[in-house]
Amino acid sequence: MGWNESDLCGPEGEDWRVPVSELENRQSLFANALDSEGLDGALLHNPVDLYYFCGGRQNGAMYIPAESKESTPVQFVRRSLKRAKYEAGGDDAIHEIVSFPRLSQFSEDLISRGVTKTPSMQLSSIPYSFGTKFKKSLLELSGELKDCNRIIYQIREKKSTWELEQMSIAAEVQLQMFDSIGALGYEGVTELELTASAEAISRAAGFGGEVSMRRYPMQCNRGVVVAGRSGGIPSFFDAAVGGIGPYPGAGMGSGFGKVKSGEPVLVDLLHAHRGYIVDMTRMFVVGKLSKEWENKLEDMQTVKEVVVDELHQRKTCAEAWITGFELACELGYEDNLMGMKPDQSRFLGHGVGLELDESPVIAAGFDRKLEEGSTIAIEPKVVYQEGSIGTEDTWVMTESGMEPITAGAAFPWVFEWE
Repeated sequence: MGWNESDLCGPEGEDWRVPVSELENRQSLFANALDSEGLDGALLHNPVDLYYFCGGRQNGAMYIPAESKESTPVQFVRRSLKRAKYEAGGDDAIHEIVSFPRLSQFSEDLISRGVTKTPSMQLSSIPYSFGTKFKKSLLELSGELKDCNRIIYQIREKKSTWELEQMSIAAEVQLQMFDSIGALGYEGVTELELTASAEAISRAAGFGGEVSMRRYPMQCNRGVVVAGRSGGIPSFFDAAVGGIGPYPGAGMGSGFGKVKSGEPVLVDLLHAHRGYIVDMTRMFVVGKLSKEWENKLEDMQTVKEVVVDELHQRKTCAEAWITGFELACELGYEDNLMGMKPDQSRFLGHGVGLELDESPVIAAGFDRKLEEGSTIAIEPKVVYQEGSIGTEDTWVMTESGMEPITAGAAFPWVFEWE
């Protein structure tokens, strides 16, 4: 009686589980990294990372030992154990999946598996009270409690071939989303109506309805369509363009603003396929943009090309930021780049993957080059009271250099509604 594993499938019965080979490689990379950092193991709770390392986000935790340790990876599940086993690969799963013991017995369970030292935890991405509760349950183990998030983030920066395939599929759906907005636009249509047309495409293609983020408060409206003056309104979100949003409790992105002839409409939409996010921005207008707005867009295209070229030459993200920022200032945009003072953002691009705000970032302080397989959304934009304008595509660093994942020139930089 009840459900069975055959009920868990993608469209037309497709198997949308993470391949076991992917999970095995990720766990191995992490285990080796723990050894390099002098850590015996890690206890993971973040739902995004549970999906990344064990194939699902059932309520529970996962313990991954360092490569040099004799213990083996184990997933502790509160619910649903049956589903967790299937999502980990069923009979082919490469880690153990067990019921979560009582918290008072958790240390004993780990000790029985050969664990002797307190495992590192994701202290910078779990609530303090949650972390404190688990710390108390590990008192029988020796050693200091440390944070392992930096290690995880660096592993996740470099995408595998399979992960890049998911992002390429996401980009195909995203292009359909932009096409839907191109087909719907007219003078008087609201920002929310335009967003809804793109949302319908995305949801039908399998978007899960959530945009995962690392930075507290971990919220983001994935549909930012801002018409005219809406594009000049800041929000709580650390991005160039905020938007009105439908009401103060969701004060970001699309609202009830209406499209007017000749005004710039900035459309910044993401889609996630099986969790993997791509980000893209294009401009729309009823009629034609003024020459002044066209010049601003051309300048942002120039800034984008310079940033991409810096990364293509294997310069660091910080160097790409400095070059792009200085060029934007020379062109006269110091007070409007990535927002208006005092609400400016200090970056020109951000990593994407299972989360929208991954590392690295095109910003000061990120003194690292993009590794092959790193994916990043590059988005120079300028903001004024009358609106905002700019561009964005998601890129990947390949063996031969930077290549776009999203539409690039396949979709017009400015789409003109009649």
